[in-house]
Amino acid sequence: METANDNLFPELENLGAATGFIDEIFEIMEHIPLFGEFDLAEVEQLSAYMECFGAPGGVTLLEEGKEGDYLLLILTGSVDVYKAMPGQGTKLMATVGPGAILGEMSLVDGQKRNASCVTREPTDFAVLRRGPLNVLLGRNPALGARFLLVLLTELTRRLREANQRVLPFIAPATV
Repeated sequence: METANDNLFPELENLGAATGFIDEIFEIMEHIPLFGEFDLAEVEQLSAYMECFGAPGGVTLLEEGKEGDYLLLILTGSVDVYKAMPGQGTKLMATVGPGAILGEMSLVDGQKRNASCVTREPTDFAVLRRGPLNVLLGRNPALGARFLLVLLTELTRRLREANQRVLPFIAPATV
């Protein structure tokens, strides 16, 4: 299908089209509440627009400050998420595993990455780029819109979590 592999990860093992990993992807998506509503046929359709890669531990998959147009769905292994903190160096923000979605903000807006993501151990992941997503939206608007709604819901959840962490540090406005 339309997997745009223009050497996105030339140093990594290209595992091919995500349709070859449909069982793993479906199993992961079944356990993610947001994706639970997609049936096997829909997951197979989504997978047709993705490509899979394998990376050893210690590989940077997303680099903070670099532009991007793709997201990652972690299939196996684990990934550390780091954020550069002014005056504090780089901090480990989270470690995520199978089912984690990374890089979705840059998929949507094409802007610079907000964090760096480094494999902690050998990790397989699926990639969805903006070009193939646009093709999906043109060919199957209902499925594409549902997928985007899942991403929007995830982005909103993360924004709310960030707000809860930041609000205690913001001084109340004085009137």
